[in-house]
Amino acid sequence: MTPIKLACLDLAGTTIGDVAMVERAFAEAIATQGIVPGTGAYARAMVHVHRSRGCPKIDVFRGIFPDNEAQAQAANLTFERSYEGAIERSGLLPLPGTVEALDKLRSAEVKVCLITGFSRSTLGRVLSALSWSDKIDLALCPEDAGRGRPMPDMVLTAVLRLGVEDVRQVAVAGDSESDMLCGRRAGASVVAGVLTGVHSRDRLVNGGATHIIDSIADFPGLILGSDQTEPPLPASVH
Repeated sequence: MTPIKLACLDLAGTTIGDVAMVERAFAEAIATQGIVPGTGAYARAMVHVHRSRGCPKIDVFRGIFPDNEAQAQAANLTFERSYEGAIERSGLLPLPGTVEALDKLRSAEVKVCLITGFSRSTLGRVLSALSWSDKIDLALCPEDAGRGRPMPDMVLTAVLRLGVEDVRQVAVAGDSESDMLCGRRAGASVVAGVLTGVHSRDRLVNGGATHIIDSIADFPGLILGSDQTEPPLPASVH
């Protein structure tokens, strides 16, 4: 296998354990637009949220309010305020083994880029709360790359900005189907589905995962050659 020089890692559900905070922020955001718990509309909206995890948040709201850009923008603004408020109140905790995994990658001279569906403002709040400036090389949101997941733009932007010579030197890890599609479309050699987040093993494999790992703690062993886990069968990329 081509040596890995760049690791692109998702945030929510992969490296930080904030899935519940994200879900609450989505629920609060759609409630401000009249979609409240206990209704069929709420149930349908939250199914859409679950299916769309990893995608840009504004795109998720455009899917819920397809004919009303003003509603989508208003809901997105509420989401950002709710989530950022939760960070201020509770902070953010890395998932077990994340900090150690980042240290192992850096020690092996693998560059690390965090990729997310959050806006630039929200990403800035997340990075401030985590204080990982000495553990990562870059952090990207959809605004930095043009398009968010499942498009390959953020991974390819990281390749360009960090001077990686070949997309086969890239490994991607995430907990959603859109992470898997992004990694496959970008040409990454390793696209690892992580089971600490929102989507099932089958969903990750269907999205194109080359490997499935229990948590990000297993990621360094996978890409640095000490993990012998057999990958699942290749999945088609839609």
